[in-house]
Amino acid sequence: MEQKNLKDLLMEVAAGRADVTDAMDKINNSGFAELDFAKVDLAREKRNGYPEVIYGEGKTAEQIVGIMQVMTQNKLNILGTRISKEKFEIIKESNKNAIYFEKARCVTVTNHEIPTTESYVAIVTAGTSDMDVAEEAAITAETYGNKVERVYDVGVAGISRLFNRLDVIQGAKVVIVIAGMEGALASVVGGLIDSPLIAVPTSVGYGTSFGGVTPLLTMLNSCASGITVVNIDNGFGAGYSASMMNHL
Repeated sequence: MEQKNLKDLLMEVAAGRADVTDAMDKINNSGFAELDFAKVDLAREKRNGYPEVIYGEGKTAEQIVGIMQVMTQNKLNILGTRISKEKFEIIKESNKNAIYFEKARCVTVTNHEIPTTESYVAIVTAGTSDMDVAEEAAITAETYGNKVERVYDVGVAGISRLFNRLDVIQGAKVVIVIAGMEGALASVVGGLIDSPLIAVPTSVGYGTSFGGVTPLLTMLNSCASGITVVNIDNGFGAGYSASMMNHL
């Protein structure tokens, strides 16, 4: 336990606001909270700079609530991804501070404020259909204190749209490019910027896009330098990595 947290805990005990047994459990804990269905990593932010993220698919609303309660008790900021609106209706009853981003399918709870960077992450999409993944990336980056600029629907089918926003893209410290279909936008943008580019293939497209495999292979085989590729539809992974780069 960090010195400041230990001091605060001891002051709570001295004031009679905390139980001695509970305080001892917190002092002696192994860095995670044991629930019936999960072991919540409470030390991840100290190790990695970012708290554990709740992946909502495959979890019930009640399980998500339980994890959020533990994280709130430990004053950790919360990001939940792939959470349906139906699950959020249950979640918000237990945590009035929870905010839902429907397009991104993300839930956030701010338990302590973090400063926002002066440099920004530009998130660029080929089409409107890629916006769900883009918003997951954007909310992830914003949750971790990054300024984000959105540049949506500027794909290669109408490339003049891209050049109209090129100044915004070139001014970013990190650029995320999100595209389905053939995934060519990452290569185009990669040849026009001098900052790191994270490419996200999406499952948007007709039959031979193979659920995102075609843009994935295009991005992996790009001749533009400085491109890193994450998994299909993985907006969270792109936003997380972009945040780490933007904070360097």
